[in-house]
Amino acid sequence: MTGAVYWLDMAGVIVFALSGVILACRSRMDPFGMLVLAAVTGIGGGTLRDLVLGVRPVFWVSDPTYLWVILGTVGLSILGFHYIHRLSRVFLPVADAFGLALFTVIGTHKALLLETPGVVAVLMGLLTGVAGGMVRDVLARRVPMVLRQEVYATASIAGGVTYVMLEALGSPVAVTIVLALGVTLCLRLAAIYWRLTLPVFAWVVIPPSPDRVPPQGEPPDRPPPTARPKVRVRLIRPGQSKRKSRPRA
Repeated sequence: MTGAVYWLDMAGVIVFALSGVILACRSRMDPFGMLVLAAVTGIGGGTLRDLVLGVRPVFWVSDPTYLWVILGTVGLSILGFHYIHRLSRVFLPVADAFGLALFTVIGTHKALLLETPGVVAVLMGLLTGVAGGMVRDVLARRVPMVLRQEVYATASIAGGVTYVMLEALGSPVAVTIVLALGVTLCLRLAAIYWRLTLPVFAWVVIPPSPDRVPPQGEPPDRPPPTARPKVRVRLIRPGQSKRKSRPRA
């Protein structure tokens, strides 16, 4: 691993560890809880990546500097607890976006060094970028961001695809890293700023039709006694309400 990529990896660990500390503070965890969230966020994705790729030992076992960086991040965060606690709620998703971009590039780069196919390299970049955050959110009893409507995994996939394509075209490593970082980061920050979301599928309950008002002299029409509300699966677009559908007149 080149020197620039190594320091980018360290920067990603610091950013992701800081996002774990911030979430631990908001969840009112003790210092040990802060350390756990910082560690699983900072090195969780890379650990799973190395295990899947068969790399032995995993990166933080062969280079314990990653552990010391996490400890240092947590220690400085505890000293500046009052300042971290006052950070805006926008800071956590923004810090997470930077970590996502850095780890996506690192995971894709490492997979390509092991001569894996391009699609596997993209998946390894995605795993490196989102796995640690997923474990962090689960431990904090939150729905992981990758499972929500937000443009999160999509940004990571786009960055990984950009890296693989530029690598196949013979682009210089520095240019490839910068462009892949920019694609992932711009997509994620744009989704945060403009609240861009993906459409979701939802269950929509369609009640039975109401009684029709018959003309004078005709018996009233009533729905069969076995009539029940119908359930349909519809595509809910971003910003569209999930209210129950109304029957047509």
